[in-house]
Amino acid sequence: MTLIVRDLTVEIENKTIVTGTSFEVRAGDKVGLVGRNGAGKTTLFRVLGGATEAISGSVTRSPATGYLSQDPRSDHTPPDTGSLMHVLSGRGLDEAMERIEKMTVALEADPSTENIEQFSAAHEHFESLGGYSAESEARKIADGLGLKPDRLDLHIGALSGGERRRLELTRILFAGSELLLLDEPTNHLDADARDWLLNYMRAYRGALIVISHDLGLLDDAITRVIHLDREAEDAAGTIVEYRGSYTKYLVAREVEEERVGKLVDRQEKEITRLSQRANSMRGQTAKRAKVAKNLDARAARIEAEKITGPEKRRVIAVRLPTPPESDRQVIEAKDLTKSFGAVTVFSDVSFDAGRGERLMIMGLNGAGKTTLLKLLADQAVSDSGRVRIGGRTSMGYYAQE
Repeated sequence: MTLIVRDLTVEIENKTIVTGTSFEVRAGDKVGLVGRNGAGKTTLFRVLGGATEAISGSVTRSPATGYLSQDPRSDHTPPDTGSLMHVLSGRGLDEAMERIEKMTVALEADPSTENIEQFSAAHEHFESLGGYSAESEARKIADGLGLKPDRLDLHIGALSGGERRRLELTRILFAGSELLLLDEPTNHLDADARDWLLNYMRAYRGALIVISHDLGLLDDAITRVIHLDREAEDAAGTIVEYRGSYTKYLVAREVEEERVGKLVDRQEKEITRLSQRANSMRGQTAKRAKVAKNLDARAARIEAEKITGPEKRRVIAVRLPTPPESDRQVIEAKDLTKSFGAVTVFSDVSFDAGRGERLMIMGLNGAGKTTLLKLLADQAVSDSGRVRIGGRTSMGYYAQE
């Protein structure tokens, strides 16, 4: 048993996401939970992970389950919790270490046989969880996910939103769960960290369910797709399963939708044909009236058993307002320097951007990309240097959190 879902009905704000759905996920399954934005994937995920209750039905999951939500701060872990200790707690090492400390004090006060045995038992339990090599293992995972070593020495309240999420993912992977439920796990990961995570997922032997907009992940690390097919807000969705990658699923789904669409067309044409023949025979002889009645019955039977064609995907056209034309030079950064304490994030950064240009800020996690953007948007103050905004330039700023 890893995850067994039976007759599950899930709602949010009086809207039904799924009703009476059942499926299973076993060890070795790498499942991508997909569906349009707003279909209810995260709501269903929260039920699967035990973060919220279903209306009815049951979810039976492995006790060793790791659940990564979109906002790990919702678990209400105290902000003064040490980051490294938070990771180690995923395997219960915090409690094991506390037990050893207590037994050490007790043993020093009373070196009785009972205390010696309890200390030995506590130490054996600690070693069974990874012992003194556990910290090295935790730091290795954190490094793979792009979390700098010094960040593990801070309290979690000192971490940024992206760092906090990578810390939680580190904790979940370190715990050694039999079932992983990961909601958008590649958010806040740079290219190297993403590649590290994909390699981990490919080699993972437990069961995995992931929500992601990362098509590369859905193709490279997924062997099975569960599609939450819910096109209308006021209608319950259905669960469609497919063995294979996401791209292969899309191809198979398109073929199936084309087949169903043709079948619907044939049914509608047959209903129209039968109805027209029946109408042409009405008001004539009794024999023809009887034939018309039989034709009506056949048309009604097809209508009652008629399958529903695939929903047409909505295409939303968005027309953005045209901004007033700015000066030729939109923004100029000159000799920008920013430090936090004794750590210099960057120094002497200079560049400019002209009207119509599109710039991308790239760099490793922790390199200072967000800090630089804040300086440009006048959301933070540089230690030295300046930012000049061109005339008739209006600025929009979208922050991480």
